[in-house]
Amino acid sequence: MRLNRLMKTRLILLISLMLAGFLSAAPVELVDEKPVKTGSRPGVGVEVDFGGVSFGNLQVTLPEGTRAKLKVHFGEASKNGRIDRKPPGTVRYAVAEVDVEGGKPVVIAPPADARNTKQPAAVLTPGEWGVVLPFRWVEIEGWPAGADTASIVRRSAYLKGWDDDAAAFSSSNEVLDRIWELCRYSIKATTFAGVYVDGDRERIPYEADAYLNQLSHYATDPDLQMARDTYDRLMEQPTWPSEWGPHMVFMAHADWMHSGKTDWLAPRFDALRGKLLLERAGSDGLIRSDAKQRSWNDIVDWPDGERDGYVRTEINTVVNAFHLAALRQMARMAVALGRDKEAEEFGGRYEKTLAVFHERLYMKDKGCFRDGVGTDHAAQHASLFPLAFGLVPAGEEARVAEWVASRGMRCSVYAAQYLMEGLFMFGQDEAAMDLILADGDRSWRHMLESGTTITWEAWDQKYKPNQDWNHAWGAAPANLLPRFVLGAEPIEPGWKLVRIRPCLSGLEEASGKMPTPAGPLMVHWVNRNGFGLKIELPEGVSARVEVPASGPGAKVLVDDQPVEAKWQDGRMVLTETLSGKRKIVVR
Repeated sequence: MRLNRLMKTRLILLISLMLAGFLSAAPVELVDEKPVKTGSRPGVGVEVDFGGVSFGNLQVTLPEGTRAKLKVHFGEASKNGRIDRKPPGTVRYAVAEVDVEGGKPVVIAPPADARNTKQPAAVLTPGEWGVVLPFRWVEIEGWPAGADTASIVRRSAYLKGWDDDAAAFSSSNEVLDRIWELCRYSIKATTFAGVYVDGDRERIPYEADAYLNQLSHYATDPDLQMARDTYDRLMEQPTWPSEWGPHMVFMAHADWMHSGKTDWLAPRFDALRGKLLLERAGSDGLIRSDAKQRSWNDIVDWPDGERDGYVRTEINTVVNAFHLAALRQMARMAVALGRDKEAEEFGGRYEKTLAVFHERLYMKDKGCFRDGVGTDHAAQHASLFPLAFGLVPAGEEARVAEWVASRGMRCSVYAAQYLMEGLFMFGQDEAAMDLILADGDRSWRHMLESGTTITWEAWDQKYKPNQDWNHAWGAAPANLLPRFVLGAEPIEPGWKLVRIRPCLSGLEEASGKMPTPAGPLMVHWVNRNGFGLKIELPEGVSARVEVPASGPGAKVLVDDQPVEAKWQDGRMVLTETLSGKRKIVVR
């Protein structure tokens, strides 16, 4: 009887969620794509290049009355001008053999891969599609002589309604523009599953992956549903790292800030308490880690070789930084929901714990944080996360940012999202740009020059030998460049009030378009013989503008008229907010 009641309760909850649209899936569709290049070679057969990797399968149509036995090779990587048939790690190669009768379209795909279709948590694509896999190149043996290769198409899976024109970015650095496009396309191509997954090896969502995908999706396409569906799935099927739980708070907060609405947030708010790690808090508010958590759950960074020698102790700085950032966001969301008691609780806990966090973990003499209580070791991670989350003691931000920048790229592509945020926010934007464009094998330039068309799971194969070559958590510049180089971010939920604060980052010019709930937002700035900025805001959106200036005596003109502005941290901050289409010049 007790089990029956439990089952009944769950059934009622499931039906309620379905009726509310909570378990709906973001619609994904197959799109026919023509090759960018075809050819043939003796001993190889027909060679097809689709120009970039996508998740899909192949469709061919042979002439009426033709029959052929085709052997089709699918490749995600190439080597010496051919498909790499023994690629590294989880890079894909597959082969399919099929008898084809002419006169009708035939879908060709390899057998399903048990690694990403049989495990219980794997996200499955619709059965009627047939098997999909990531590939760019195809080699077809047995293609009939004289048959037109124009009938060869790739059926690629993308979010239905994805808008390729929703976002744009260009600058005075051509390599940077190509990096942004690599990252933008990475977000599009990895929408194939209807929720954010960790690439092709497992095809399951992880909380940190999902949040980073969400940020870049918001910056490149107007859709909200995929992030929401991923969130709901992760609430039902959470994963194991300590810091991944607070990422769920980040996802909910990002939805509220981007959409400006609380109707989706309200029924989910109470469950977020369980993502704060409160069960691990001591009397001083700091989060504790037992032996298992220290050795396994406290991830710090991934893979484990990317931790800069981090020493994991009972009181871990990175874990506590995530806890504090999530507490602060919970307090803000509680205020928006009219939950005054929770707002006071979370806000009070945040203020109390932050003071202890500073006292026990910040080393003022060195201008950085220690890894945890009981060690003076200072990995880059112990400071990059507090910096990105705004947890550095007041007045110390510039010192910490300088220290973090001096360490270079000592973190993974995952933590690099937060490393870049902290550097851009606190005056180290040129250092951030240098890291994005750096030579060597630890930068987005390296990914780009490798020839990949979707970002990698790690900086290079040697850092994670089993890595995916289709991992969107490596696509951080898709959101970083609009947010910081163009400088546009919401201050109030729904983009009603935005901040326009361009980071010059050593560039002479940058322009672009960002999707917002109110419509596209346009920014174009030039820094040659003076700084000029043009903005075009959607109706109902106002902007607080902060422009770079050489000193407090700089004059700011808006549409050729002088305006009042105050000098602050190397910028002139306009006193009045702006709306519509405006031109700002600094003299």
